[in-house]
Amino acid sequence: MSSETFETPPQPGVAERALDTATDMSRSLGEIVGTLSAAVDRLSAVAKDARRPGTALSTLSAITREAPLASLFVAFLCGVAVARRR
Repeated sequence: MSSETFETPPQPGVAERALDTATDMSRSLGEIVGTLSAAVDRLSAVAKDARRPGTALSTLSAITREAPLASLFVAFLCGVAVARRR
């Protein structure tokens, strides 16, 4: 029989684990912010293209500016129609 003692590697302390967790969260938040920023940029570009003169969104915006109450009434009726189908 041998009398070798097996030593376990030292476990990280609370402070080290907290720093590791904070670093991981910082990286994750950075990735999330980058992804959201890219999505906002793409959405802004699509909205800008949709507002070009002659497109449907441009026409709808012009009608809404000319008659806001009538547009609100039509939107309300559309909402009621969709709600009743469900």
